[in-house]
Amino acid sequence: MKLTFTKEALEQLSPKLKENKDKVLKVKYDTEGCGCVMSGVTSLWLVDELDDDDVELATNDVPLYVEKTKMVFLDEELTITFNKTANCYMLKSPSQILNPRMSLLVK
Repeated sequence: MKLTFTKEALEQLSPKLKENKDKVLKVKYDTEGCGCVMSGVTSLWLVDELDDDDVELATNDVPLYVEKTKMVFLDEELTITFNKTANCYMLKSPSQILNPRMSLLVK
C-alpha cells in the first residue's frame, strides 16, 4: 500500500506535526457509532503511541501508520490532499473518494 501526500496537505500538516512532535500520525478507520464495521469512517489521528497491530505505510514524506486489520477497507494507492474551502483533508484513490472531509484529531 502506498500513500502520497499532496503539497497542500503537507503544508497543513507540518504545523500540527511540529506542535505534536512526540505523537505519531495514523489513518484511523473508525467504526464507533457506525453500527457496522463495513460503515467505518477514515480520519487522521495524532496519537501518543502505536497499537500492536499498526503497520507503517509507504509515503512520499510523513511517516503514517494504519491498523493492519483495517487495511482491507483501503485501496492500494491512496492520496491525501487538503481542501481549503472546506478546511479539511481528503482521502482518495484513483478509483474512489474514501473520505471527502477527513478530520485531523489530536488524541
